[in-house]
Amino acid sequence: MVLMAEKVHPSRLDVDLLRADCSMRRVRRSGPGGQRRNKVETGVRLRHGPSGVEAEASERRSGAENLKLATRRLRLTLAVEVRAKLGRHPTALWRERCQGGQISISSQHEQFPAVLSEAMDALEAHDWDAKVSSRWLGCSMTQLVKLLRRWSPALQQLHDQRRKRGLARLR
Repeated sequence: MVLMAEKVHPSRLDVDLLRADCSMRRVRRSGPGGQRRNKVETGVRLRHGPSGVEAEASERRSGAENLKLATRRLRLTLAVEVRAKLGRHPTALWRERCQGGQISISSQHEQFPAVLSEAMDALEAHDWDAKVSSRWLGCSMTQLVKLLRRWSPALQQLHDQRRKRGLARLR
């Protein structure tokens, strides 16, 4: 887990700003797809410089599509692995997505990594106590856990951190 000194979590950055902090490598992959796949480097590996977090995509035939997928995976991985300090209150984005105690965002939505990172930051700030974190975020504990279930590495991180502290696993 990396703690960022920046005010804005990297998963919340505009795609162009995030990519500016990254090194990109084109990669070639073998396997199904014929001769073109074996000769053309359409796969993409991104490495976020400040944190060292990496993500890759090579399943599409187009380099542009793989770049888009790798960027999304990088944002999601950053949301789980990189922590930023919380402000005094949840962000405007969180409040927009969490109204009446209900978190409303699809895991495919462009802002999902940013919302997920705020939930993870809240959990870390409250020593992985989901009840206290959900109260601070303005949602129920059930809603918070449902959000984490949408990206299994986030839920796994919660379980791992709770186990280290001798806390019970959440359902």
